[in-house]
Amino acid sequence: MLTFKNCIMKYTLQNKLIFIKLKKLFKPSLLGILFTGLLFTGCSKELDLIAEDNVTDATFWQTPQDFKLAANNLYNGLDRHGFDDTESDIAFNFPNSVSNGNYQLSETNGQWNSSYTYIRDINTILEKSEDKEDAEILRYVAEARFFRAWYYWKLLRLFGGVPIITQSLGAQDPDLYTSRSSRTETVDFILQDLDDAVADLPLKSELDGSDVGRITKGTALSLSARVALFEGTWQKYRNGNANVYLDKAISSSNQVINSNQYALYTGKDEESYRYLFLQNGDDSQETILDRRYERNILGHDMPYQYDGTGYNPTRKLADIYLDENGIPIGNSQSVFQGYDTFESEFQNRDPRMTMTMIIPGQETVRVFFPNDPIANWPDFPQRNANTGYILYKYMSEDPIANNSGQMGDASLFDYDRHLIRYAEVLLIYAEATFEKNGAISDDDLDRTINLLRDRVNMPHLTNTFVGTYNLDMLEEIRRERTIELALEGFRYDDLRRWKIAETELSADIKGIKIEGTEWATREPYSLPSFQSRVDENGFLIVETSRVFDPQKHYLQPLPTREIALYNENGAELTQNPGW
Repeated sequence: MLTFKNCIMKYTLQNKLIFIKLKKLFKPSLLGILFTGLLFTGCSKELDLIAEDNVTDATFWQTPQDFKLAANNLYNGLDRHGFDDTESDIAFNFPNSVSNGNYQLSETNGQWNSSYTYIRDINTILEKSEDKEDAEILRYVAEARFFRAWYYWKLLRLFGGVPIITQSLGAQDPDLYTSRSSRTETVDFILQDLDDAVADLPLKSELDGSDVGRITKGTALSLSARVALFEGTWQKYRNGNANVYLDKAISSSNQVINSNQYALYTGKDEESYRYLFLQNGDDSQETILDRRYERNILGHDMPYQYDGTGYNPTRKLADIYLDENGIPIGNSQSVFQGYDTFESEFQNRDPRMTMTMIIPGQETVRVFFPNDPIANWPDFPQRNANTGYILYKYMSEDPIANNSGQMGDASLFDYDRHLIRYAEVLLIYAEATFEKNGAISDDDLDRTINLLRDRVNMPHLTNTFVGTYNLDMLEEIRRERTIELALEGFRYDDLRRWKIAETELSADIKGIKIEGTEWATREPYSLPSFQSRVDENGFLIVETSRVFDPQKHYLQPLPTREIALYNENGAELTQNPGW
């Protein structure tokens, strides 16, 4: 049986030939949807079509299968594996213009273009469903509503309020130049689409085997919780209307928790956190929304890219990890071992640290070394030594893929990217609860953060513990989020919604401690090019002269070509402040 994971990526020569015939019949928007549908007819045992020369707009939008095929296309825009956290302060490979504040106005923006392309296709699906009552059709309409929320969310997080378009407009339609909606209008539109979607979506447990990976009630509720937490904290730290969104984040995340549809992955015992991000974690109970891959259909080559280009943790990330007793390493009662040796800063720490980065000298299998473990150092086999830290998260142990070469989409790595997972939902509930109430009970900590700590055998976070060690509960909740979700692309958004980006992103990026440690005697860190770049405490300065202008950098600029198109058509698209 072909699964949804196969079907969402399967592409045949027969589909191409049919596409050529359809090209003569349909306008581009419908053609795109029909072509996408044809790509996934392989989910049936046979390719079963209306006579190819008789397909029309009216005949296509009739059955649940038609709407399912149209909805399949929307999954193609889900984020692939990448280097997202290099836009923040916890990962580095080369200077990143978003992270260091040097990005400029641009004529175009890929996220803007792709989001509105998908939104147009979604609006077509919704229009064609207006007279439909079939529950199966409504399910795929609900998927479309989820994706409209998803793509508007991708715009909101970068630009704030954007033009809200709810029709599939033609190139000459004046509504194509709709004015920007306010930030609140955009957020509320996203949350309403998600509320509407929930009613007609199945639970994860109701999916049959071929549909595992499709959008469910839990997916919509989880995105609702994410968006609401983002906006609730954004508003709180800008004196806005925070509580309505924090309440929504609490409610949506609580519904996911109480659904009993999800659980943390524990299939590899004490190593489960690391293996969650490899094939072992695919389709686990922790996954809520994944960008899916399948060998020989659509693969990726990220271990090769991380090995060469680098996705290197920074000192900021390394120092965030607690000691094994749950105490920050700067606390006088911590058992932190310092930086003197190659291994010392990794000793007696939260186990997630050494499942995210490799202890120098530790032997592992990896790309180019698929069978016999090799000792890892920042400059070999990893080839980017600029922070001195070595990535472990996402590094495969698959002997076939690790020896297959870098071939883009034809590569043999096929572990999924987790875009929404249950751990995030738990963290959302804990953070939203504290941000709303200024307190969180031990019971709520036990049903959220302490489940994450149990997976890695870390001590529980409690109110008594916070008091005993003179900690700040909000800081510890944020720390837990950063540690658990490290290198998954959340940090840039978190710094901006907490309104601390102007402090964190303007600071130097730093790496390992060189001066006074074993690193001072090992190349390349013993060379003048590194020895000359240490701070007053001996830590490597990786990047300096970084800026974050709070008057402009909390939002990115709208693409200038879009603004010009509006002007040419007698409309106005307002640029973000400072740009």
